[in-house]
Amino acid sequence: DLGPLRKLEGKSIVSVNDFDQDVVIELAKLAAILENYEITPYHLLDGKIVITAFFEASTRTRLSFESSTQRLAGRILSIPEGGVTGAKKGESLEDIGEMFNAYCDLVILRHTETDSIKRIQRNLRVPLINAGNGSGEHPTQALADWYALLKWNPALANGKLKSGRRLHIGILGTPGSMRAVKSFLFMTLLFQSKVRKVTVVSEMADPFGEDVIQALSDAHIDYDVTYDLQESLADLDVIYMNSIAFLGDSYKKLDSRFKLDNRSALKKDAVILHPLARLDELDTSLDDTSHNLYFSQAHGAVFVREALLISVMGRLDRLPEDIPTIN
Repeated sequence: DLGPLRKLEGKSIVSVNDFDQDVVIELAKLAAILENYEITPYHLLDGKIVITAFFEASTRTRLSFESSTQRLAGRILSIPEGGVTGAKKGESLEDIGEMFNAYCDLVILRHTETDSIKRIQRNLRVPLINAGNGSGEHPTQALADWYALLKWNPALANGKLKSGRRLHIGILGTPGSMRAVKSFLFMTLLFQSKVRKVTVVSEMADPFGEDVIQALSDAHIDYDVTYDLQESLADLDVIYMNSIAFLGDSYKKLDSRFKLDNRSALKKDAVILHPLARLDELDTSLDDTSHNLYFSQAHGAVFVREALLISVMGRLDRLPEDIPTIN
């Protein structure tokens, strides 16, 4: 059912709040089709130009968006770092947004400043996808995260789970200053009927921030905070971790106590998600174990971003008629 995806046409995606559960599930279904069906010959984004404007360093996010666009026959205008733009000379994001209107059909923006999305949108009239704004959000990373989870456990997309099968999700880090962690938590709240509990493991007394506290208070989900990873590790079904937090203009690494390796007391069928790049918090000894969902997570990002680009740029009707369906 592509119906839920049609409402994305021409829409900017700047927050997980721009999705609902039905849209996430249908994007995941379309991504699964794109992952297993040779779509390149259909040139779904032919004639479309996408600007990838990355004012902050990126490997996976920028390249996966550019790969997605080119696989669909769209064209890329790439800004790999802000130093090559007029911003280095003091040009405002508002003016940059005005110029982008003449150059492209869609902008994908990453920036170190949390208010960058609001600023560029003041003059931008083409759709915008937020690829990470300071300590704000990273909504398409959350899509990749939940695409991996929905493939791992398809029952998450189909009705309600029995209470004994609902997930206990552990989040290592600080949602208030780790945008990928925050967006993962926000998307988890869209699936709260499938989640038994969320445990946040952090060394900070207040790991949330006002927006996360508000979202948690509005949701009907059990959550707690602990400083002791070992205390809850054996009960976690899903562990989400990240390595870097934003603190003003600087970065902070995840506390060294929060490290996983193949000796960690993980639940037998638990899985680990990590948006990468990793440091020493996620040991390579886990790479060849069944706990490793992070490589699938990274691989699937290309296809879920393809699904999003097709939807936002109004090209769902160009999908071939014989394309398979997933119920």
